[in-house]
Amino acid sequence: MIDALQLASARPWVIQPESLETILAVAERFGDPQALQAKLGRPLDNTRSVVVRDGVAVIPVTGPIFRYANLFTEISGATSTGMLARDIQTALDNPYVTAIVLEINSPGGEATGINELAKLIHAGRQRKRIVAYGDGSVASGAYWLAAAATELVVDETAALGSIGVVMSYQDTRRRDEKADVRVVDIVSSQSPDKRIDPNTDEGRAKVQALVDSLAEVFVSAVASYRGVTVDKVLADFGQGGLLIGRAAVSAGMADRIGSLESVIAELAGSASTPKRTTRMSSTDNGQVTVTSTADLRNALAAGKTADQIVIASNDDAIAAARAEGEAAGRQTAVAEAVAAERTRIAQIQAMARSGFDAELRTAIDEGHTPEAFAMTLLRTAQDRGITLDAIRKDAPPAAPHARAADDNGGQPAVRLSASSIYDKRRQAAAPTK
Repeated sequence: MIDALQLASARPWVIQPESLETILAVAERFGDPQALQAKLGRPLDNTRSVVVRDGVAVIPVTGPIFRYANLFTEISGATSTGMLARDIQTALDNPYVTAIVLEINSPGGEATGINELAKLIHAGRQRKRIVAYGDGSVASGAYWLAAAATELVVDETAALGSIGVVMSYQDTRRRDEKADVRVVDIVSSQSPDKRIDPNTDEGRAKVQALVDSLAEVFVSAVASYRGVTVDKVLADFGQGGLLIGRAAVSAGMADRIGSLESVIAELAGSASTPKRTTRMSSTDNGQVTVTSTADLRNALAAGKTADQIVIASNDDAIAAARAEGEAAGRQTAVAEAVAAERTRIAQIQAMARSGFDAELRTAIDEGHTPEAFAMTLLRTAQDRGITLDAIRKDAPPAAPHARAADDNGGQPAVRLSASSIYDKRRQAAAPTK
């Protein structure tokens, strides 16, 4: 019980004082959930829900805001920055959600995590319109989040502001003395500020500096999101107090007065939603055409009913796939045919011989195989027989050094004749004496 109380007390909060008192009471009575339920007036099984209406995701931001979901969120109907970040990101990623409404009724909460969540909201404005709507309390950390939205619309009775940071320390020394409890903290000498004593002037000054640093981040963020100066936030945005409805609008803290239903109706209208390129096609009656299982799931998550969902015909997809396959097949076939033809011609040319030029051209032009060309060469050589003319046709050209002598006195080239060849063969065949 003491550990929970000390843990809650030591945290910086951007929350209204009465809500912080409730949280501290929850921490102090940690072991009695039924008593806490009676004090807070909320059911133990309180749950969060995100509703999608006509493509508009309505995300509740209710009760105190904690960094993580814990016993406090379960008991008090509160939420956490982690839960909100998940809900917002899911809505941003769903192509059938055209806009987001943050329905806020919160006194604020734990400082840790608020800044990161506000940055997520501000960045999400580039993808979809995000409108914060306040119908109760939009205070402290909750206002930090609301300021980050595209627009802030409030009810006339909404309370806005409480810009600032608070840290509340519980002085339990007298209680501990009565209970005969003594706590001794031994802090390393290298870290004197690890256990700051807020009961001393020096300790309070250090805690004050910490709180002021956090408040500077808060004020600067609000000024940036609302498009005003830091000085205006400090002077006109309640100075830590609250402004109601129209007074908040007049001060620049909110954009206009409205209702939740009017905001949803505006965002659901085609005129106020940005044009986006998705695989979804819509008609005036809210019908959407889905082309995949993922599209169907997103459409259902976006609140589309069965009569609004049309399953796209796959005839066009099949025809496109068939055409793509045929084109790819033709391209592959052409490439293979060209490669085969080049190989055929190269093999035929490798067997070519002088004097067989006509046969070579015929083989190439008429598509003969290398094997067929080889048979043609063999039959042609047999038909021609061994004659002087065939020898001359088949012989390669004479090399330059084997040409006849010129006027400079070079040696005459050796000349062959049919008679000289016959004589040499006859001499070689004659028996030696």
